[in-house]
Amino acid sequence: MSSNKKPPFAVLLVNLGTPDAPTPSAVKKYLAEFLWDSRVVDVARPLWWLILHGIILRFRPSRVAKNYQQVWTNKEGSPLLAISKQQRQGLEAKLEDTLGKKIPVLLAMTYGSPSMEDVGRQMRELGVEKLLVLPMYPQFSSSTTAAAFDRLAASLKKCPHWPELRFIRDYATYPAYIKALAESVRQSWQSQGKASELLIMSFHGIPQRYTAKGDPYARHCEATAKALAAELGLQPEQWKLTYQSRFGREPWLQPYTDETMKSLGAAKTEGISVICPGFSADCLETLEEIEEENREYYEEAGGKGFTYIPALNARSEHIQMMQELVRQHTQGW
Repeated sequence: MSSNKKPPFAVLLVNLGTPDAPTPSAVKKYLAEFLWDSRVVDVARPLWWLILHGIILRFRPSRVAKNYQQVWTNKEGSPLLAISKQQRQGLEAKLEDTLGKKIPVLLAMTYGSPSMEDVGRQMRELGVEKLLVLPMYPQFSSSTTAAAFDRLAASLKKCPHWPELRFIRDYATYPAYIKALAESVRQSWQSQGKASELLIMSFHGIPQRYTAKGDPYARHCEATAKALAAELGLQPEQWKLTYQSRFGREPWLQPYTDETMKSLGAAKTEGISVICPGFSADCLETLEEIEEENREYYEEAGGKGFTYIPALNARSEHIQMMQELVRQHTQGW
């Protein structure tokens, strides 16, 4: 590509990843890569190798594959990948509309496909010299955002020519993000005809010891929750912050979402809405774990009126927020 056709910069959206298919073999391959990352599980490698390959990868893939089959679609496949593609397309179109020029927006996953190496080849073909990396994690954690940076750096190890890099660490209280969340809540309540009795903000959990070692994730989640509650004008008794998706026996961030659902159901709560502000796109953890599993916990315990508020996905407010972030972090480019 000739130099006068090179884009002024490119944007790389990064999310966690997904199996290539809702099958035990594909899930096993994905989990083997995901769970071997020391950012995700920091147990000593020899011991963790025995646990991972001797126990987890023998039994967990079949169960997880069944969960994926519940949310997989024949046409689009994995919800996370399908929505991420929509976000990529939406942001690219929005940037072209506002800047008047074509800004390539690329998509990579920390684990699975499309890989960082796939994106690297695209960048070389496009002649990209400046790259803004936007991990789709509003709240920073060493187990997600830092893992994405590690994966990007690893993909560049054999590359003799790097683009200039800028990296967005987090946007936990970015005004346009909070306003987009609030608008999604208001629209959900409007469709119900009234506000729910209680708004549950469920974030993905991490082990408590990660926080003790300095991971700011819990602090970021609390800041997001408080900002969203303030934007909605909620009183303290009208909302709760919880953490989902714990794994293993050690203590994770609390209160736990599943135990909260059971207690709220037992209290005969008449209406709750659940939003997952830390997920930029709906995926297994929102569509199966929250919409199905935790709804069941709540209703079986006696609760009524469970509403899941979808992730921001490719909503226009979300695309607008991403465009603002990109423009803010590419000043001078």
